[in-house]
Amino acid sequence: MKNLGQMMKQAQQMQAKMQEMQARLGEVEMSGQSGAGMVNVTVNGKGEMKKIKLDKSIVDPEDIEVLEDLIIAAFNDAKAKVEQHVANETQNLMGGMKLPPGMKLPF
Repeated sequence: MKNLGQMMKQAQQMQAKMQEMQARLGEVEMSGQSGAGMVNVTVNGKGEMKKIKLDKSIVDPEDIEVLEDLIIAAFNDAKAKVEQHVANETQNLMGGMKLPPGMKLPF
């Protein structure tokens, strides 16, 4: 039973580290862009959009659809960077221990 106690202690330590990491994610910011840098979106580690910057030349009242598509593309670019950052942080936290295929941690 000593191994079970040790496993429980390790699980509690891992849970505390995960909570710390999740708190830090609110402070992490990643930027994504589209349209050759004319649209920039900044997202925090929790996936919340924090900033958007548009080059004036991209704003055409006659062609709003292009701008909408560029905003979506820039957001998706930033989100992908955040997801990669979270995956790297999680892997570091777990000390290289891998999760079973298909299992994801809640974020």
